[in-house]
Amino acid sequence: MAQEAQDIDEQVVVGEQKGSVRWATLDRTQYSGHKNVYRMYWLCYHIHTYKKTQVSLVLAMTLGGGGAPLMLPAKFSVVTEYTDFATPEANFGFHIECGFSYIHSRLPGHLGEFLALTGAILNGKELVAIGMATNFVPRAKVVALMARLARLDSGDTDVVRSTIEEFSEKVDLDKDSILNKQSIIDACFSKESVKQIIQAFEAEGSKEGNEWITRILKRLKESSPTALKINLRSIREARNQTLGDCLKKEFRITGVRALTIAKDNCPRWNPATLDEVDDEKIKLVFKPLEDDLELRIPETEENRWEGKAETSGFASVRG
Repeated sequence: MAQEAQDIDEQVVVGEQKGSVRWATLDRTQYSGHKNVYRMYWLCYHIHTYKKTQVSLVLAMTLGGGGAPLMLPAKFSVVTEYTDFATPEANFGFHIECGFSYIHSRLPGHLGEFLALTGAILNGKELVAIGMATNFVPRAKVVALMARLARLDSGDTDVVRSTIEEFSEKVDLDKDSILNKQSIIDACFSKESVKQIIQAFEAEGSKEGNEWITRILKRLKESSPTALKINLRSIREARNQTLGDCLKKEFRITGVRALTIAKDNCPRWNPATLDEVDDEKIKLVFKPLEDDLELRIPETEENRWEGKAETSGFASVRG
């Protein structure tokens, strides 16, 4: 776990304590059980809305349900040529979590639906291109950048920005980048239902030059039908929801997913097809929890640090 900072008023937050700078790390093994899931979501809200200057260094693979919720929302998120990102939850029968229905719903066109339903991977350059990361820094320069940030005596946003930009490089997308397929993605993933999306994507995949679709389509068809429907609805609803609304919704779905989605090691889904999924049961997944079990998002700056797990309905829950 990250070391506790000695100076709680330090201006630049980047993790474990190094002089006047904190370099934050997360031990995911600590996050198990309902109370700790609650804590994780509550923390995600504060990462998104934190007022101090934050710098995250995303140096390798990061997932929507892993480190990405704590890194990509930072004021400055730095990626490298070794950075990859994905939200593959539907492939495993789960729902995108920790604010990613909100983030994906605000990506260009219907890229959010595409990423959530297919689990497609974006590299560091692509993350910068769509605004999910702020800077691309070659891995060879990262250590020097960290040293410079640690020596800063100001947390002023412009000072931090100019420091990072000294090490940053302009992003040029690779020729075969998935982002160069945006028109196809929008045409297919704007369809009303998952079934229509798959049909449209199949039709595009049959055209010459669209061989890239075959691998992605295979993974899409292998995903949980229930999870696909939940994720599509969640992102569509998120376009008209606040960050707080999305986190509350995702927290509810995370709490009931084991009851609504079943799979074994193969995977063979139950229900096995999109047509077999009961849409009325999908609606039930989105219903609010009992009031004391809802995620409590602070509504004003005055009560910013309220709503902790210790004061929720999970306070007596072990784990």
